[in-house]
Amino acid sequence: MSVYLYNTKTRNKDEFKPLSDKQVTMYCCGPTVYNYAHIGNLRTYIFEDLLANTLRLAGYKVKHVMNVTDVGHLTSDGDEGEDKMKIAAEREQKSVLEIARMYEDAFFRHTTALGLKRPTIVCRATEHINDMIEFVKALEEKGFAYISNGNVYFDTAKFPRYGCLSGQNREDLKHGARTEQDMNKRNPSDFVLWFTSSKFENQILQWDSPWGRGYPGWHIECSAMSTKYLGERIDIHCGGIDHIPVHHENEIAQSEARLGHEWVNYWVHMEFLNNKSGKMSKSKGGFLTLDTLVEKGYLPVHYKYFCLTSHYRSSAIFSEDAMDAAKKAYENLADYVAEFKANAEPLTALEQTELESLKTEFNNYLFDDLKTPLALSYMWGVVKDNKKSAALRLAFVMHVDGVLGLFLKDIAAKKPAAVEVTPEIAALLEQRAEARAAKDWAKSDEIRDKLAALGVGVKDLPNKQIELIKL
Repeated sequence: MSVYLYNTKTRNKDEFKPLSDKQVTMYCCGPTVYNYAHIGNLRTYIFEDLLANTLRLAGYKVKHVMNVTDVGHLTSDGDEGEDKMKIAAEREQKSVLEIARMYEDAFFRHTTALGLKRPTIVCRATEHINDMIEFVKALEEKGFAYISNGNVYFDTAKFPRYGCLSGQNREDLKHGARTEQDMNKRNPSDFVLWFTSSKFENQILQWDSPWGRGYPGWHIECSAMSTKYLGERIDIHCGGIDHIPVHHENEIAQSEARLGHEWVNYWVHMEFLNNKSGKMSKSKGGFLTLDTLVEKGYLPVHYKYFCLTSHYRSSAIFSEDAMDAAKKAYENLADYVAEFKANAEPLTALEQTELESLKTEFNNYLFDDLKTPLALSYMWGVVKDNKKSAALRLAFVMHVDGVLGLFLKDIAAKKPAAVEVTPEIAALLEQRAEARAAKDWAKSDEIRDKLAALGVGVKDLPNKQIELIKL
């Protein structure tokens, strides 16, 4: 079965054709470790983990590389403002590296709690400075870089394809216009490859370079580390949509200028998580972390389930009502799984054949641009199908769990609590059976609600049988 992904580069849903038949190379922009990742950030990493799992499901091995930005990311995505790491160090009275390791550890604690696999390679910017210097030297030798007031800039005028990903003209991408313009640039869209001590004299982390003692621009790290670990051509590059007009445009320009050919085949981007006030952002303050959700009574998997209920290319609206709905849905699913485990028998040969068909149908939703809302809807249809055995439904849900990572395999078997059938309950059950026989569904629903008020749930089974559940 082919996998289809929406490719930002082509603006189409394209059939995925990897460079190698055996292995997919995938680079994902990782966290800037100056603060906790907020839940909007984590939505992107949930999506990227799902993408990797889906590709594995399709039969590929995945080499997944993610950077950790522990130096050089300024308060603007352009070249303006102070270093975020420096600001955090001053705020918390720690060294920059102490800040970086503290928030990096928190990031992986959160992704583990969400059931996300650790990338094949995690690379820190501070441990690849020499690779960045070599990259900048190569750009300078090819005539794509210039020095101005001690800093090294990429000359976007030398790269005609600049703006190809976002569809904007180079003249429209005036990054410096959002704040005070950097007068050292030849063009407003040019960006810094290497800062020297001529700017931000109190920068804490600095290294010797051919251009003087300084530190790298933010964008260069992704180009240097991705090519180091994945080679000169990459299958997939992921990130949030906010990276498209600046960070990813700059990555493309500097990478393809050095390499001399197209660098990434598929650009796949995640939409924003919004709340009532708009996009969730650290810069606005008051952002929510995974720990905050736990303090409010949610499990990390409840948030993951919430994320899966919307498509990655659609913005999602976060609210406590939405989280409550996700929590309830997940706990209902967990109850089904616990019951299936308590009642499952070995699959018959016929059921094994049906299982493969069910798995194929589910997989097809993911292979078609990761349509998780439809995949979950299909899953629930199978889970609630009382004509299927507990064993078959359990085997199918375990397949789902292997892709979505919902911790269902860890749920213990549990039979529903026995229901004491009082004369009142017996009479209501008889009335309900009569109503259903007469196809008086309104009356049947009314009696169901009365039973629920008495703490009794009714599950309809084949051959007009029922199962009573203690609520």
